[in-house]
Amino acid sequence: MLAPPRTVVRREGGLYALERALQRRGFRFVAGADEAGRGACAGPLVAGAAILPEGKRGEVPGLADSKLLTPAARERVYEEVVSRALAWSVMIIPATEVDARGLHVCNLAAMRRALASLDTSPEYVLTDGFPVDGLGVPGLAVWKGDRVAACVAAASVLAKVTRDRIMVEMDDRFPDYGFAVHKGYITEEHSAALLRHGPCAEHRFSYVNVATASGRVNRPPRARRPVAAFDGQQTLLFDASSAEQPVLPDAAEGTVGVASGDQPQPSPMVGEDEAMEGEKR
Repeated sequence: MLAPPRTVVRREGGLYALERALQRRGFRFVAGADEAGRGACAGPLVAGAAILPEGKRGEVPGLADSKLLTPAARERVYEEVVSRALAWSVMIIPATEVDARGLHVCNLAAMRRALASLDTSPEYVLTDGFPVDGLGVPGLAVWKGDRVAACVAAASVLAKVTRDRIMVEMDDRFPDYGFAVHKGYITEEHSAALLRHGPCAEHRFSYVNVATASGRVNRPPRARRPVAAFDGQQTLLFDASSAEQPVLPDAAEGTVGVASGDQPQPSPMVGEDEAMEGEKR
């Protein structure tokens, strides 16, 4: 039996080389998926997915890993991705679900849901760092995928811009923490505000720094979120089922969803605390 021909990735193709190599093998619709907010201790986890057209139509001006772009550049690229993509989607996982199910489980679920929400069914999937099973199509987890594959970079921008907009809106509701500046990541200013005011309803109580500030660090991660959360001035009774949803970007031709209410699932042996302490963005 003859071995199948090798897939040749041409270096001159740059950010688009991997997708074009897959398209030459017959995978016309190559989807990328990435997340934003994994290393934050407040706010939602957001996953994006995108399928870019083949050829020149799929080349997005200024496209790069979202972390390498300025906020203004990300907004410009976001609009280009939304207007050019064959299909795109964004899935938002609230902090309450991250606490209930665990960070790693939610990270995979968010990317899986974003990919499943695409209007065009992908024939091949590229994900950033983590393999995602249960998609029904072949896929590849690419290390630093948002710097290697255009569709993953596009998904990265979708997720990052969506989450940043949510955090700016959240800053209006909880002005003591500076969410509009640090977007919920663990900076010196955020840590100081957390210790001064205590956590609010949008903090992730399964993270050790939030649990420490709330006085619940001695409890298991999934039992740390109290019935009452704090806004820094008074106690707020927080009901996740009736909480005000964040202001979402215009969905245009894509899909924006808020995932909540799923039954908690067993988590793999990956601690939220370890992931949180070792990762910053």
